[in-house]
Amino acid sequence: MQRVSSKTIFFSILKGPNNYSASLHSNILLLIHRQQLHQNPSNNISNKTTNGFGLISLKTQEPQPHEQDNKVDEFASDVEKVYRLLRKFHSRVPKLELALQESGVVLRNGLTERVLNRCGDAGILAYKFFVWASKQPCYRHCYENYKAMIKVLSKMKQFGAVWALLEEMRRDNSVLITSEVFVVVMRRFASSRMVNKAIEVLDEMPKYGCEPDEYVFGCLLDALCKNGSVKEAASLFEDMRVRFSPSLKHFTCLLYGWCKEGKLLEAKHVLVQMREAGFEPDIVVYNNLLSGYATAGKMGDAFDLLKEIRRKGCDPNATSYTILIQALCGQEKMDEAMRVFVEMERSGCDADVVTYTALVSGFCKWRMIDKGYQILQSMIQKGHMPNQLTYLHLMLAHEKKEELEECKELMGEMQKIGCIPDLSIYNVVIRLACKLGEVNAGVDAWNEMEVSGLSPGLDTFVIMINGFLGHGYLVEACQYFKEMVERGLLSSRQYGILKDLLNALLRGEKLELAKDLWSCIVTKGCELNVDSWTIWIHALFSNGHVKEACSYCLDMMDADLMPKPETFAKLMRGLRKLYNRQFAAEITEKVRKMAADRHVTFKMYKRRGERDLIEKAKAKKDGRKRRARRRQWGAGHNRASIL
Repeated sequence: MQRVSSKTIFFSILKGPNNYSASLHSNILLLIHRQQLHQNPSNNISNKTTNGFGLISLKTQEPQPHEQDNKVDEFASDVEKVYRLLRKFHSRVPKLELALQESGVVLRNGLTERVLNRCGDAGILAYKFFVWASKQPCYRHCYENYKAMIKVLSKMKQFGAVWALLEEMRRDNSVLITSEVFVVVMRRFASSRMVNKAIEVLDEMPKYGCEPDEYVFGCLLDALCKNGSVKEAASLFEDMRVRFSPSLKHFTCLLYGWCKEGKLLEAKHVLVQMREAGFEPDIVVYNNLLSGYATAGKMGDAFDLLKEIRRKGCDPNATSYTILIQALCGQEKMDEAMRVFVEMERSGCDADVVTYTALVSGFCKWRMIDKGYQILQSMIQKGHMPNQLTYLHLMLAHEKKEELEECKELMGEMQKIGCIPDLSIYNVVIRLACKLGEVNAGVDAWNEMEVSGLSPGLDTFVIMINGFLGHGYLVEACQYFKEMVERGLLSSRQYGILKDLLNALLRGEKLELAKDLWSCIVTKGCELNVDSWTIWIHALFSNGHVKEACSYCLDMMDADLMPKPETFAKLMRGLRKLYNRQFAAEITEKVRKMAADRHVTFKMYKRRGERDLIEKAKAKKDGRKRRARRRQWGAGHNRASIL
């Protein structure tokens, strides 16, 4: 008998002509319709909305469906028109401004915010449009525009520009400055691990007419704890107890932070402090403790805590059970995870999308993809709409098995039920297509992604460039890299791919193309540091272009960046072989002057460079010996196995 997989059943249920298929498809459409219509205008706080398994978060009121449709109809075409112009002319500001003026697009506040969001990670595009819009007659930016721009600049870590924008707001329209704007800045500082800067925002707020309150202080604690700075948050909490009265949210933030770090003793101490301050733990607090036990692998303690929660008359919710299910799935205990799921349903607690997604993730992680499809089928039948994360786990499982067609098919099924693929989904398809050598399929997915209104993020660019590099398409890799640079996405984190691309171009004897790429990086205003120049100079030197390497080294010093000692020593060796004394003298003289300005003796600098070269050569030689020994051991082991 031919075996039929759950995946086949799932797709046949969605596609098939039988009555069951039709009824299920109707259920899906009904579910989508319910989700669109289910609004509660009288209450903006979701009772069960959580951020992960931590704090209950505030949910802003969503516009009614007919309002959303009107917005899409009103703005969609103009947003795409402006976005295309930004991409085409962003490097030529006069042409960009002229193109925007002649585009026929009527500038209005809702449109501006949509364009800023459409630019995605390409902060340079967003900033240029924002500046152009601010110059237009009879137009003033509204609060939403400023807040969106502050988010963009903060994400780019352009904090100087953020404060300049706040100064502009204070000068032009101070009533637009609210505490929420400063909360955005705090969170970005915290995510960059700039703790002192995040705390300083509290002191800066009064200068802009905003007094920090318990809510703002709670947001600061929350940001610090979520970004690995719980020690600093705890110290700040103690220092500010007089200024800001402790609240349940403050204690919950600290509890979450300690549990996330796996410091359960500190978490229990916070629980004691909470009770001493007169606050009784709620289900969010208990869920944080459950998560702490589960993260530490103490499942026995987690189950004991679940029983204690029931004894205290505080009913566990879907998040409580999902924490246990996720932990068990991570330990490959899928049978136990399913038992917890059954117990959850028997206790009258309805599973939510997060619960089902945790089970799908677990089955896919441990190569039981058929059972993952069974869970997906079950959740749809019970009226739960799968989200992008649910499908992402299935996509990743197919990616491991190098099943590109299945990924495409699954993406099509997502779209049929109204679940729009996000960047993570497209990244999987593009990465797998490039891995399998089907680069054209990757380009098709890229184009489809942009047509759908998504802006490729940094990860998407890196995947695409690596795909082209892996198959020798150097010209195409350069084109995508330039586009990444022009969108303002190049930072020190991408220096690895810059190094790979430059070396690949120079090994392929495409010197002029490599120079053009470097020129693009310099002219587009990228902030280049010593590491980026070193990558370029070493790439030139390693591929036999010594004179060019020396020329760019002089350019580097003209930019007031001193070459590393190893770079100087390497160039001097190369010039000695070429008998080029003029270049050597010019570089040496500039290095002497820069060393003196930095209070470094030239002799020590030169000696350190020679030592670094010797140590690297020795490490390289030792590495070769180790690899040779491994190969010999492997060959001997294989012969022994054969005998």
